[in-house]
Amino acid sequence: MKKTILLTFVLLMGLTAFSQVTTSKIKGTVTDSSGEPLFGANIIVLHTPTGTVAGSVAQDNGRYMIPNLRIGGPYTVTISFIGFTSKKVTNVFLTLGKTTNIDGVLSEDASSLDEVVLTSTRSTVFNNDRTGAQTSVGRRELTKLPTISRSAADFTRLDPSASGGSFGGRNDQFNNFTLDGSIFNNPFGLDAATPGGQTGAQPVSLDAIEQISISTAPYDVTLSGFTGASVNAVTKSGTNTLSGTVYGYFRNESLTGSKIKGESIFVPKLEQSQYGFSLGAPLIKDKLFIFVNYESDKRLDLGQTWLPNTGSGAINESRVALADLQEVKSLLSTIGYDTGAYEGFTHASNSTKGLLKLDWNINDKHRMSFVYNFLDASRDLPAHPTALGFRGPSSQILQFENSGYQINNKLKSFLVEINSAFSDNITNKFQAGYTHFDDFRNSKSAPMPAFRIQDGSGGNYIVAGHEPFSIHNKLDQKVFQLTNNLNISKGDHNFTIGFSFEKFEFDNSFNLGTYGYFGFGDGYPDGKYVGAFFGDFSSMEDFRTGISSGVLANALANAKDVFDDKNANNSWAMAETNVGQFSFYVQDEWTVNDDFKISYGIRFDKPLFFDSAEKAQEVIDFPGNYYAPDVPYVDPSTGETVFFDSTKMPNNDFLISPRVGFNWDVNGDSTVQWRGGTGLFTGRFPFVWLGNQIGNPNIWFYQVVDPDFKFPQVWRTSLGLDFKLDNGTIWTSDLSYTKDINGAHVQNWGLNKPTGTLGGVDNRAIYTSGDVGNSAYVFTNSDKGRTFNASFKGQKTFENGWFVMGAYNYLNSKDVNSIEAEITGDAFAFNPTLGNSNDATLAFSKYGDTHRFIAVTSKTWTYGANDKWETSVSSFYELARGGRFNYTYAGDINGDGSGLNDLIYIPTSSEIGQMQFSGTGDAVAFEKFIQQDDYLSGRRGQYAERYGALAPWRGKMDVKFIQHLKLKNENSIEFSIDILNIGNMISSDWGLVQEQSVRQPIGVSVDGTGTPTYSFNSNLKESFVYNSSLLSRWQMQFGLRYSF
Repeated sequence: MKKTILLTFVLLMGLTAFSQVTTSKIKGTVTDSSGEPLFGANIIVLHTPTGTVAGSVAQDNGRYMIPNLRIGGPYTVTISFIGFTSKKVTNVFLTLGKTTNIDGVLSEDASSLDEVVLTSTRSTVFNNDRTGAQTSVGRRELTKLPTISRSAADFTRLDPSASGGSFGGRNDQFNNFTLDGSIFNNPFGLDAATPGGQTGAQPVSLDAIEQISISTAPYDVTLSGFTGASVNAVTKSGTNTLSGTVYGYFRNESLTGSKIKGESIFVPKLEQSQYGFSLGAPLIKDKLFIFVNYESDKRLDLGQTWLPNTGSGAINESRVALADLQEVKSLLSTIGYDTGAYEGFTHASNSTKGLLKLDWNINDKHRMSFVYNFLDASRDLPAHPTALGFRGPSSQILQFENSGYQINNKLKSFLVEINSAFSDNITNKFQAGYTHFDDFRNSKSAPMPAFRIQDGSGGNYIVAGHEPFSIHNKLDQKVFQLTNNLNISKGDHNFTIGFSFEKFEFDNSFNLGTYGYFGFGDGYPDGKYVGAFFGDFSSMEDFRTGISSGVLANALANAKDVFDDKNANNSWAMAETNVGQFSFYVQDEWTVNDDFKISYGIRFDKPLFFDSAEKAQEVIDFPGNYYAPDVPYVDPSTGETVFFDSTKMPNNDFLISPRVGFNWDVNGDSTVQWRGGTGLFTGRFPFVWLGNQIGNPNIWFYQVVDPDFKFPQVWRTSLGLDFKLDNGTIWTSDLSYTKDINGAHVQNWGLNKPTGTLGGVDNRAIYTSGDVGNSAYVFTNSDKGRTFNASFKGQKTFENGWFVMGAYNYLNSKDVNSIEAEITGDAFAFNPTLGNSNDATLAFSKYGDTHRFIAVTSKTWTYGANDKWETSVSSFYELARGGRFNYTYAGDINGDGSGLNDLIYIPTSSEIGQMQFSGTGDAVAFEKFIQQDDYLSGRRGQYAERYGALAPWRGKMDVKFIQHLKLKNENSIEFSIDILNIGNMISSDWGLVQEQSVRQPIGVSVDGTGTPTYSFNSNLKESFVYNSSLLSRWQMQFGLRYSF
């Protein structure tokens, strides 16, 4: 098999071309005045800024195509034929991934020597390459629309189906991000989908980006690696003109709002400065060009915006009593442990980034580009808010400063691209890339187990100790990639034959639980575990016992000994995971006639695991690990007994993705366009889930990938309609339906079906002792997930220059597990459930907004002598309802081993009286809580649904003002003001975000007879609280730019 793959690889090297789109193309038909095709007509394309020339010859049907052209412009296109008047089309600009159609009708007039000069316009909507939903972001949007973070996310939100990093209701880890067509994901999948995401840094400066494209249903088989969206950014290039810019942006807390609902709040510390420069120039005129960019970003924020409770009633005051925080800090100091501050501390975020791009016109047939970029970023963060249980900080939970950590992301990336035209109808694109990620954490805490202090009812209250996931946590990632595509035009057909090869190498040192301690002392006759795996204290009183018994002092000493020993012996855990994918594909784009085009193709993707099995064995053999392959487990889908082998990698059969798409210009005049398609899309998954199997073979927290697991795959079908009115308004609609073929799911194969029944009003199925074996958390597939998405958009540029766009998106997305965790066991523990926790139950997905409206306006005024002054105003408005959430018990009511995933039963008013509560007044308080909650009060006598509840509507408007002054010799200076959430500046009641006040409103414990006892915090009165962070308050940033 290895020889077969290698031989195929070598053969395709000579036959194939590109994968992710980085260029554009021009095509059309050349005829005489009677409509007869002019076979042999000459088409020359000149990129005016660089002098780059490309060309083609019309075929026997008069059609021509010139692919692999640099985006942007302007271009000049000249069409000529002997004995005919030539035509020249000027001012042509190309959009990423789109085709510009330029037809030539030549007149037979030998006596005329003058050329006919025309002006061409482009359309990102009416384009016969467009089949599915796609959003293009060009220089107008990138320079005019409001942004403070200067993040690509501020522009990908222009896609109607966007919601944060999610598109169309899919987890952002299932998107594919590319830079200049090269993979630019965070492939291991820790915390963020893009490089630098953990530090909040942007891996590439906005000033280095030329265009961005977002595609959710591209039926082009060269695009893959996603089941969500394909997001591609293309960087700028140098030209024959020396040009550049120097810029800076600044803001601080005085440029943020200070009121919520009319109430003054404590304004957290904030200071941010961003500065950088860009330069483009010719090294050799018309031959070799350079573009460079450098940017620095420094930011300082308050560590946590929720305040200790002093009884002031402030809107951002948490429930955590100041006296309790002071007591915890004081008691831990008596054993020699420093918690750090509980308020007033700051978190720093710093990053530097740069990009170098060289473009070389080797000759008229071949072009090459080289791109290098780097990122060096760090950020202070609190302890992880949700992994292995809730930690806040929130209205319910506060952390100490030293429970946090600093994350560091370092990145270096190299890319080479070669575009070749072997003949008038054969072109090729080849790419080779290498990316190196170096990610590591610096803990703020001395060695100490992680632990939480609860409120006595199962709810977490105070977080202290070492951040659980930051114990010698280092990740080294290397990505190698090759792609190649051959394009052959023949008559009405454009054939593509291509392949891609990608390899990911991960070296991960992850030492979760290393500082955990089990000891005895007064008050703990059966012993006490303190550590990351829910080794918490049930109340403040229990914590005091942990101090007085000496258990915490012993735990501190033990952690220090472990730290010293592992450093001395270099015995920290290390796991290597090597994975990849080989793909090849063929496609035909058939132009049936001038108005109708159909594309059809097929793609084959083969997972590769290289030597990962051997690397798993090395971890098994590492001293201190306890691997038990003879322990039996049960496959929930078959009931059969199975045994796991941690060295066995998942299924690596070829995954086949056929696709077909069409585009029909109904009237032939770009006023009515139908488009659509159907096909399979194969994506990647966060490889940390495979790394969990390789890195943790221990029986006490066994994690494994189902040997039959297949890479994520969906079947997507869409239909779109574009309609242009006589007044220039363009209306667009897209409907899409996505069905999981290989969706992601996590089960515990140590659980049999539950055979018990809970006592009382909530009579769900529960696990008895005989139903529970050794836990094995298994990453597997499900085909039940599905998504329906509908979007509608209208846009118009008015005669006075105003541009207006409005859109609405409706989403109904369901899955069996909205996985948001990197730890397989955590993904199981957090998946809300009823009864059998292994059932693949279809329910709402947590991702995406059910309803989302967006609007964009933009206008530029020029005035003064020679139009030297220019003023621009633009805005972005969003109104959305999403933020799906659950109501679960604080406690393991069904006995599946998780105290996080049991959906609550919502009793009727009469049933509350039948429930056994631990505290006086709990029943009355719980009844009042249900009554004030629209979702709970509407489902009385039923169970809460997984992600069935919606957060309130949220809405905000962002505005940007730009004042531009032209100086001599093409120099200019620009002053800008970005204001996010300007409505909140006008009224402190506007632009506010409400969030769930508590995820686990009711505590529960179950005795040996299956009888539950409930607890409810009577201070909990409302389902939602106002978020007082910058999500709700207005913020402003000033910018200054000099361009030459």
